[in-house]
Amino acid sequence: MSDFNIAVVGCGKWGMNHVRTANKLFGYKFKYCIDNAEGSEETVKAISDKIIFTTDIKDIINDDMVNAVIVSTPAETHFEIAKKLLLAGKNILVEKPITLNSNEAKILDEIANERDLILMVGHLLLFHPAILKIKEFINNGKLGKLQYIYSNRLNLGTVRTEENILWSFAPHDISVIQFFTEDVPSDVAATGAVFLQENIQDTTLTILKFKNNIHAHIYVSWLHPFKEQRLVVIGDKSMMMFEDTLKDNKLKFYPKGFDIVNGLPVKRDEDFENIEFASTSPLELEQKHFIDCILNHTTPRTDGKNAIEVLETLERAQNELIKV
Repeated sequence: MSDFNIAVVGCGKWGMNHVRTANKLFGYKFKYCIDNAEGSEETVKAISDKIIFTTDIKDIINDDMVNAVIVSTPAETHFEIAKKLLLAGKNILVEKPITLNSNEAKILDEIANERDLILMVGHLLLFHPAILKIKEFINNGKLGKLQYIYSNRLNLGTVRTEENILWSFAPHDISVIQFFTEDVPSDVAATGAVFLQENIQDTTLTILKFKNNIHAHIYVSWLHPFKEQRLVVIGDKSMMMFEDTLKDNKLKFYPKGFDIVNGLPVKRDEDFENIEFASTSPLELEQKHFIDCILNHTTPRTDGKNAIEVLETLERAQNELIKV
């Protein structure tokens, strides 16, 4: 494929980030926005009056020139919208979670494969330059053998009414951890607590165990006095920390650990080093990757298989929450 035209379905808070980014990156190739919320058209037209605004998805389904669509609607609508678009022959990037269960994601993946279309999920952190830098350190052996990973994603709000904190926040962290380990967990345990709304967990702790004795835990909450986005990766040679809420020096490398000397663990405790990484917006990198995959017909980093694997881990964690 040598050309593309793109549309965005869903112009809510995150959808507008897609709109602004697509307008910046693709200009006149960004053809449509679809939404039915009051005031959406005015917001879109303030970004560019060249974008065609419509409330009817059939307008892009029936436009053969549009072959790339970003779906950024509420999660419970993803499956039906994505299915319609795939059956209409459109390549799609669907925000996370791609669907609310893995069986629906498998259906979408099957349709995409049968029709030779690109299906991509918005696991945004897999396009974050800091995450890619950590992956580089893992791959080149600077961290040594992975031992454990932990992620804290905490804030006060925004509280969801359709999904719990696990489904709202943890897909990011599950996708990153499985990206680092290049594996899915052999064991999943989870616990959580409900305070604000019946049957909707406000805080959860998920523990993942992988082969080769790699462990991870994910702590997420929207009922927390301050914002924290901290990811720590521990290897047997060195360690790294990414703290996205810091203004500067967000990524640090710690040449620390323990050596076994005469059968006993001896600590190595050297000073940390700040690691520079590109300041490019992850959303820009994600959208560019989507279009590159369409034009070059290559498999996305966050393809249907990736989406299904993350959903299956989420479902295993959710099943553990139900038992609590």
